[in-house]
Amino acid sequence: MIGRNLLDSIKLLSAASRALDEKCVRGIEANEEMLERHREANLIVATALNPYIGYDKAGEIVKEAAASNRSIREVAKEMGVDEKILDEALDHRKMARPND
Repeated sequence: MIGRNLLDSIKLLSAASRALDEKCVRGIEANEEMLERHREANLIVATALNPYIGYDKAGEIVKEAAASNRSIREVAKEMGVDEKILDEALDHRKMARPND
């Protein structure tokens, strides 16, 4: 009886997984522009700037970005941070795999 119930549960889970794929997951595409905008607006990304500009300067950038409701990149450029540093520090691929 336990074996039969286990097999029934596996079949049910399998069918539910297929239905989820067919009706919900298949065809989903990321909105790259929106993802980029949200990533740039997230204040936590300023920690990636610490090795380049220091903790204090990054903290100033975060405070200004929060107060003015602007992105880290925008405020950092305004405060004189070089575009190359921003591109390197705020590269999401590098953030996701820092040891690569």
